[in-house]
Parts: sequence; C-alpha cells; structure tokens
Amino acid sequence: MAVEALTPRPSSAKEASPGRAWWIEPALTVICYSAFVIYATWSVFDQVNVVYAPYVSPFFSTWLGFGLLKIPIIGILLPILAVIPLGLRGSCYYYRKSYFRSFFWDPPACAIQELKRGRYRGETRFPWVLNNYHRYFLLLSLVVIVFLWVDVVRAFIYQGHFFVGLGSLVMLVNVILLGLYTFTCHSFRYLMGGRIDRFSKARAGGLWQRATMTLNRLNPQHGAWAWYSMFSVALTDVYIRLLMAGVIHEPRVIF
Repeated sequence: MAVEALTPRPSSAKEASPGRAWWIEPALTVICYSAFVIYATWSVFDQVNVVYAPYVSPFFSTWLGFGLLKIPIIGILLPILAVIPLGLRGSCYYYRKSYFRSFFWDPPACAIQELKRGRYRGETRFPWVLNNYHRYFLLLSLVVIVFLWVDVVRAFIYQGHFFVGLGSLVMLVNVILLGLYTFTCHSFRYLMGGRIDRFSKARAGGLWQRATMTLNRLNPQHGAWAWYSMFSVALTDVYIRLLMAGVIHEPRVIF
C-alpha cells in the first residue's frame, strides 16, 4: 500500500484567529516602531538643538573635543550621522524579523500563512539591499557609542564641578542600554571571535574564546535590549526637552 506523505500547510489568518491573539504583537510593533521613527525624525529636523547644560540629547552632540579644541562636526553633520543608528536598527536581524512580520505580514506569526506576493527577490533591491551592510553600520555605531559616552561624562560636570542630576543618571542608563544592544549584536559577536575557526591556533585565542562565549550567553537577550534602548533614547530626549521648556525641575547635587 502506498503511503502519501502529508505536507503541513500554514494556517491562514482567518483559520488561526479563533482563540488566538497572535495579531497583538505585530500590531503593537507597528505602533511603537512608527511612533519612534516619527518622533526621532521630528526631533532631528526641527532645527532645535536639544541641549540643557550639561545635558545633550542622544539625537544630538554639538561639540567634539575638550578644552580649547572643539569642533562642531556633529552639529553640522547631524542629519547625515542620524543615518548610522537608523541603519543599524533597520538592518538588525531582530528588527528585520519584527518589522517583516508586523508591517508586511511576511509571515505575521509562526504557522500563519503569509500574504500572496509576486516574485521573491530577497534582499537584492533597494532599500532591502542595505541590510547586507549591517556589519558596517555596526562599526560606525561603535564610534557613535564613544561620542555618547563622552556626553555622559560631561553630564556629570557642571561649571567645573562634579555633580549628579537626575538627567545625568538618565543619560547614563540610556548609553548603557544602547551599549548592551550594540554589543549583543550578532555581527559584533562575529567581530570578536565568531570569525575564528580554531581558537587554539589563533593569537590570543583564549581571550577571543572567552569574549565569544560571553557574547553567546548575552545574545539571546538582544531583542529585549533593542526595545529597551529604543524607548530610552526617546525618553532621554523628551526629558531634556522638558527641562529646556521649564516644565520640570530636576534635583541636583553639586560637589
């Protein structure tokens, strides 16, 4: 007797709907991502530098340098440099999965049938071809992280004195979350040791192996850090704007 193999067929959205709220996650993703992109675009291009001494929004960094050596390179190139974090997040493996599922239903959820489409072209056309440059966006983002850490150091210095304000702590938490998101990236793991075939034969192989094993343990939380850091960037910008507008007054301790 011939036995015909059965090939599982993904359920359509209508078939999967009864008793399953699979659509909640993609719907919330659409709302949050859209709100962040709209707010970030407005903040960068509204022609107001979000600076409240000694704080500066993570969307801005008006000066590079210390003492008498200061170059307003970031303020001049801000609209261009804004492409770096956008490129990192847009080409991120986690973000790609979430926005393909939520915005394009490709597919909307596990075991849910995707929408009918024409010829599949993968990531060979603009803008999807930019996803192939994810590791380069990562390298540029490492430079941005350095700039943000400089801003955080300055956020604890006011008129030549060390001080702690609520804004200092907000900026510190934000850059830590951004660092956790950046350093748990798959491409960073590859950069640190994933490219090495045999650690025993590589120079400083033991060090590279420990770094890679640490990143292997941290990598599963990459998606969570992506969300936390996205909210922290926006909230830090909002907090400094509220200080600028005089809506709130923060507690400060000057030493």
